[in-house]
Amino acid sequence: MSLVQLVVLALIQGLTEYLPVSSSAHLILGSLFFQWPDQGLVVDTATHLGTLLAVIVYFRKDLLEMAAAWFRPVENASDRQHRNIALYLGLASIPVLLVGGLAHSWIELYLRDIRIVAWSTVVFGVLLGIAHLKGPQRREIEGFNLKSALLVGLAQALALIPGTSRSGITITAARFLGFTPEASARFSFLLAIPVVAAAGLYSALKIAGGEAPVEWFQFFIAVGVSALAGWACIAAFLALLQRIGLMPFVVYRLLLGALLFWIIY
Repeated sequence: MSLVQLVVLALIQGLTEYLPVSSSAHLILGSLFFQWPDQGLVVDTATHLGTLLAVIVYFRKDLLEMAAAWFRPVENASDRQHRNIALYLGLASIPVLLVGGLAHSWIELYLRDIRIVAWSTVVFGVLLGIAHLKGPQRREIEGFNLKSALLVGLAQALALIPGTSRSGITITAARFLGFTPEASARFSFLLAIPVVAAAGLYSALKIAGGEAPVEWFQFFIAVGVSALAGWACIAAFLALLQRIGLMPFVVYRLLLGALLFWIIY
């Protein structure tokens, strides 16, 4: 793999992992446009590690506060809130980890089709638009409870369908539950940590088992580029969310889906 291909793929993964658009669709388009082969297991593992580092670094203060709340007696409402959010994130991760673990081979065999990616990009884009236009949603992240967290977690399992977008479907679910765009995005990004970590660990174990040789220079380049792109994406998205809302991403998904259908038919 050339350095240019490596950097472009890492940028695509880093920029689309946390936006409510489809990373699968962008990787397909990149491969079709440049006539590139599949990125392979090693690059996939490296970009997962990079995007994981990005979200951990960005939310390091929140994560440290959640961890501290579990290792000391609850002293105030803030400690209880941090402890609860950590618990909800863990429970909300169970559905996608369970379904992914049981159906991974079936998904790889039957769902990685450009037609499925195209339909998912459009359908879940429309759902994101409906959720955004549904009405006033004023619940902040402190308003998450066991029920809302599990509902968002169940929605996250749909992200196993290529083209859905993990952040897109979790933000959509949170918006339908009445949470503000910023609260929906923050919970979605924090919820990415156990899922992206599990995906990266699964790939790393396959590499350790000898399924693919590792070119360490390319590996660390992919980690660094995807980490920087992921961090910049999170920061920009949260900063712009209150100004532009989610509709530009809905329109973008519809245009992206239309392009995929044009390629197919």
